[in-house]
Amino acid sequence: MRTTIDVNDALLKAVKTRAANEHRTLKETFEQALRAYLSGPPSARTDAPPIPTFRGHGVQLGVDLTDSAALQAIMDAEP
Repeated sequence: MRTTIDVNDALLKAVKTRAANEHRTLKETFEQALRAYLSGPPSARTDAPPIPTFRGHGVQLGVDLTDSAALQAIMDAEP
């Protein structure tokens, strides 16, 4: 399949140099890089703030954070 992409000039020059040094085509080099990228673990989201914990206990076992009524009952029961 053919497609057109814009690549930074310095990056493209480095890829062309590496492809030539490895006696590979530019297409083979890009395909290898994309396969390596796709086979790695998905990147973790870093934009979400950490969930705060208090008194060092974290979330209690069996607590469903999506059940607001149950959460309210637990919070009301704590001293």
